[in-house]
Order: sequence, then C-alpha cells, then structure tokens
Amino acid sequence: MKYRAIATLIISSLIWLSSWLLTPPALALTSIKILDIDYKNCPPELAEGNVTSGGSSLPADCYILKGKAKNSSGKTLYDADVFGRILDANNEPVLQNRSRVGSISEVPPGVSEFELRITVPSDQPTPLKLKQFKASGFTSKVTPIF
Repeated sequence: MKYRAIATLIISSLIWLSSWLLTPPALALTSIKILDIDYKNCPPELAEGNVTSGGSSLPADCYILKGKAKNSSGKTLYDADVFGRILDANNEPVLQNRSRVGSISEVPPGVSEFELRITVPSDQPTPLKLKQFKASGFTSKVTPIF
C-alpha cells in the first residue's frame, strides 16, 4: 500500500509537471494610452454603399477615427483592442451595446499614429463626441488554437 501511494504521488507529479511545461506561455495584456483622438469623413471609395450591420440594412455614414497610441512598455504590442465611447450631437451612443471600436494590428514602442474605420447610422446627428479612449495589446501575436 505504501508503494502504491508513492507511485501515485510520483505519477501525479509527473502529469502536473508535464502539463505545466507543455502549456504555452501566457500573453501579457499591456495598456496603451490613446492620445489626440479625432475623426474625419471616409474618402468616397470607402464610404460608398455603407449600411449598418444587424437585422436590417439602414443607410450609414463612414468615418475614420485617427489618433496616437502611446506604448510605454518598450516592446512591440500586437492585436491591440481599442475601446471608447462615441456619442452623437445629442449625447446618444452611436455604437449600441459595445465600447470596442476596432483594433490595431501592431503598436511599436513609443508614440505612433493609427486610423480605424467606423460606420454610424446616417440618422445620428454630428458632430461626434469621442470619450474615454484606451487600448490594450499583447506582447506577442495572438494565434487561434483551433
């Protein structure tokens, strides 16, 4: 019985150790500061034929969000999700039930410029108000497991 307990302990330890060694390293999520956020109308070739997503096709306006991303980590960050609140002239949200507005594929160390395309229902009055923007990215590229 004593040997069985020792064998079980050794096997359990080996399983735990092998699973720990075979697990890919965790990707560190790193904050990115968003500066000088603004927007402009899309060029005509991007704006043509825009419709909102969802159950119905409604006319939409195309805008380019532009700003600067400040990466203080000293490492290039990847797949950075950009979050913020976008309100219309009446303080109504233009992106219903979400604060993620897009992503930046690569953010080098320091300050870099970025642009994101968004689509807003045409009936929402402008000017748009851009608030509480931030981003977070990963220290290595995110690859799907499946």
